[in-house]
Amino acid sequence: MSGSSSSSPVLTLESQRESPAREFELLCAAAASHLSPERIAAIARASEAVVDWPSLLRMAEYHGTLPLLAHNLLAHGRGIPPEVERDLRASFAENVRRNLWFASELVRICRGFAARSIAAVPYKGPLLAESVYNDLALRRFSDLDFLVAPRDVQSAKQALADLEYQPSTALTQAAERMELKNGYELAFDGPAGKYLVELQWRILPPFYAIDLRSDGLIQRSTRVVVSGQVLPSLAPEDLLVVLCLHAAKHLWTRMIWLCDIAETIRSQKIDYQILWARAQTLGVVRMLAVGFSLAKNVLGADLPEEAAEEIPKDRHVESLAREFAARLGRSAAYDFQSSFYFRRILDLRERRTDQVRYLWRLMSTPAASDVAAVRLPEKFSPLYRAVRVLRLIRKLH
Repeated sequence: MSGSSSSSPVLTLESQRESPAREFELLCAAAASHLSPERIAAIARASEAVVDWPSLLRMAEYHGTLPLLAHNLLAHGRGIPPEVERDLRASFAENVRRNLWFASELVRICRGFAARSIAAVPYKGPLLAESVYNDLALRRFSDLDFLVAPRDVQSAKQALADLEYQPSTALTQAAERMELKNGYELAFDGPAGKYLVELQWRILPPFYAIDLRSDGLIQRSTRVVVSGQVLPSLAPEDLLVVLCLHAAKHLWTRMIWLCDIAETIRSQKIDYQILWARAQTLGVVRMLAVGFSLAKNVLGADLPEEAAEEIPKDRHVESLAREFAARLGRSAAYDFQSSFYFRRILDLRERRTDQVRYLWRLMSTPAASDVAAVRLPEKFSPLYRAVRVLRLIRKLH
């Protein structure tokens, strides 16, 4: 287990010529729940300099790190304008109120699942904030995620209906069956808003060719305390794999996903022999290594030797990490339906067989958007593969 993830960030990027370097440096320095004296000093120095405060706050909002920035700036910053300090305090207080509501809903929904004997494991959200950041107030989130076995999806939907949650998108029975086969999640609206709950039976859509299913994760789950309640949670090694895959899926475009990785390494007792064995089985060692490299070089996270050992073994890891770090520094987004995105996901797989499986599934696995775009009678549902191919070709052109 790592001693600390709070050393000073060591980001050195060409991209910083194209972005507000001082503001990004300050954002990186404040992106941790536990700070070393060196990091505290870096925050004080950076905040005393000439700061474009509106740009800093916009950047923190985009990267999902505003609670961390507010907490650490209010504690250690210098020369913060009064109006900025007011905004930081108001934003932090609003996040606390929202997170408390989510935490109470998490407990209520878990009880609803337990009443129906549904094995559902929450992750991210309040669970991540309390068990990894050790403070519910330091992580922003907008929904509650639950892993369920495919066989329990219908029962979980009914349990959510009992709690006044309804699917965000109305699907026909045929479309829902296809989603259960080819998709990985269903979103639900509640009385307090839209897209508040997600049921997931896989971690990623099948076309990514990473077959990490919910069943094994649920079987290996452990227990943690959230808001005074004992709730199921992913095993630490599974949590770290899941967080790395989620960040990789989005090509690490937001700093908060690096924070999640760094904070998990800092706070959890990880068996790295188990971690790397699971990563090798899934064929995602490169994805984890890139995530660890980014956590180290962008946020200054201290990696234990067992976490860092795979980074230099793969000659592609550091070049990919530099590219993603440069885009992160510019707060640059991706078109997730572009050929560039698909190529980068391909580059992140270390085994040729997994690359081939990814390309085949990408071309042949219908998505919910394909079903929505072309309505076919259920007896013609196999034709959705052709629909998928044609729509994908059109997008890539």
